[in-house]
Amino acid sequence: MKTSRNRGFTLLELLIVLVIVGVLTTIVLVATSSARKKGGDAGVKSNLHTIRNQAAIFFTNNNNFGATYDGNSGGGGPGDECPSYNNITGESMFRVDKIIVNAITKATDDGSGSNWCYNNSSVWAVAVSLKSNPAYSWCVDSSGKAKQVNSVPGAAINATTHLCN
Repeated sequence: MKTSRNRGFTLLELLIVLVIVGVLTTIVLVATSSARKKGGDAGVKSNLHTIRNQAAIFFTNNNNFGATYDGNSGGGGPGDECPSYNNITGESMFRVDKIIVNAITKATDDGSGSNWCYNNSSVWAVAVSLKSNPAYSWCVDSSGKAKQVNSVPGAAINATTHLCN
C-alpha cells in the first residue's frame, strides 16, 4: 500500500515568491509616483487656464487689470509671490478677484509650492512651479502665452516686458 506525503513549499520557493512580489510592488510604486506628479502638473495648467479666462473677464469689467502688483510688498524682481485675497477696490486683480486667487492657490498646491505674479493696468503674468520638476514652471500671461519655462517661477516672468520668458 502506498502512503502519500503532503509536501509544502520549501523555504527557497517561498523566498523566490517574496522577491518577485517585492519587485512587482516597487514597479507599481514608481509608476504611481510618476502619475501623481503628472497629475499635479495637469492641475497647475488647468488652474492657470482658469486665471487667463478670469483675467479676461476682469479686464472687460474694469477696462484694466487693476493696480500694479510688482513685488513692493516683499521682494523685488518682476513680481513677487502671489498675494492673497483682500477684496479692496482699486487693488490688483490678484487681490480683488476671488476666482483668480483661488485658482492661484490651487495651482500652487498642485505644483511644488511656489509661484510668482506680476500685473499692472495693461499686462499680467503668473508662473507656478511644476510638481514633476520644481526647477521648471508653467507660465501664463496677458499676451495669450501658456508655456513651460525652464526656470523657477521668479525667473519665468521677464523683468522688462512683464510677460512669460
